[in-house]
Amino acid sequence: MANVLFRGSTYLRWVYLLLGAALVLAFILVDSALVALVASLGLPQIPTVLLDAVLIVAPPVLLGLLPAVREVEGIAVESLLGVRFEERPLGPSRTWPQRRRTALWFCLHLITGGFVGVLSTIVVGLGAVLLAAPFRQPGRHELVPGIDYHVAGSWTDLWMPAAAVAATIALMLLSAPIGALLAYTAPRMLGPTPAERIELLERRTATLAERNRLARELHDSVGHALSLVTLQAAAARRVLATDPAFAETALAAMETSARAALADLDHVLGLLRDDRRPGSETAPQATLSDVARLVEATRAGGITVEVHRSGDLSTLPAAVSREAYRIVQEGLTNAIRHAGRPADEVEVDLSISLDSSGLLLELTNPVAAVPAAEGDSTRGGRGLAGIRERVAVLRGTVEAGLDGGRWRLAVTLPVAVTTKG
Repeated sequence: MANVLFRGSTYLRWVYLLLGAALVLAFILVDSALVALVASLGLPQIPTVLLDAVLIVAPPVLLGLLPAVREVEGIAVESLLGVRFEERPLGPSRTWPQRRRTALWFCLHLITGGFVGVLSTIVVGLGAVLLAAPFRQPGRHELVPGIDYHVAGSWTDLWMPAAAVAATIALMLLSAPIGALLAYTAPRMLGPTPAERIELLERRTATLAERNRLARELHDSVGHALSLVTLQAAAARRVLATDPAFAETALAAMETSARAALADLDHVLGLLRDDRRPGSETAPQATLSDVARLVEATRAGGITVEVHRSGDLSTLPAAVSREAYRIVQEGLTNAIRHAGRPADEVEVDLSISLDSSGLLLELTNPVAAVPAAEGDSTRGGRGLAGIRERVAVLRGTVEAGLDGGRWRLAVTLPVAVTTKG
């Protein structure tokens, strides 16, 4: 019992119940006006009683059906009852089942709050009188109309303040379980149903998947551009005094790489921007048709890239072509990062072929150290992990490892080859 009295949650829940009592008082005023209006119409007795009952019940029920009531009650329940909902913050009612449950909860809040409010008014009002009783003149005094109490002017009057304190404690002890019952009921009436939880989880999963995809986009595009810029800046610095023409070419390539990275960054940020208006456009995503530009930017840094193509890549589905471009981009980025030698000594072989077995992307390059494995953050980035994630979505296969002293990355994506009519 002592624990209940000294808990802050007990008094916060009592305040929540008093809010319900205040709403009850407001509805009593509204209902009184409506009942008086009906009485002035001179209707028969039985219909009047039924109509009065409807007018008394209708205002709180109709108010509880408003979508915003769920949001307001959710804030009050979380702040005063200490409830934590799965859906945070608790939004307005979006469906009629949610509105019905909210209206039922609102009526429950009014009933329990009205009950505790009446008891609180009695206890606080009479308790103040009883606490002051020993300080009054001896004799009989009126407690409430029709009920008197006697002040003897001696220690025997201490029972009255003791009764006031006991009544206050009893009020808190009664309010605590009522508040606990409401706290237990709130998630079931205001919170999501099992079907709504599944829908909420699906939305969260879709959001996380989209964020993961955008993170891969940023990693691949911006990471590749920064690797090229770093390589080209180092090359330009080494030959700035001896070969100004090459240094100028490297600086121009750095500018091109930086512009491409900014375009990719603008595209991803456009997808992330919440205030993007419907119909607004972002930079188009690159596909395998843009590999030539990617290769030229890599060659501008002094790296030799040999490209072998076969098959009509224009027949690829757009989604596969976009993912394939990012895989090639990440493969070139890994070649730049892990070559461990001057740029002019790095030779990369890139093969892109499309046939009846699917799309094959194969990239080999010299390597000074084995690239970091998936999840090994101490040895590098998440390049291979990102490639595996992309390929897994398309139900393809990935092979990565040393082959004859060179690093080999081979990706197979199963796609249907279509013919143009």
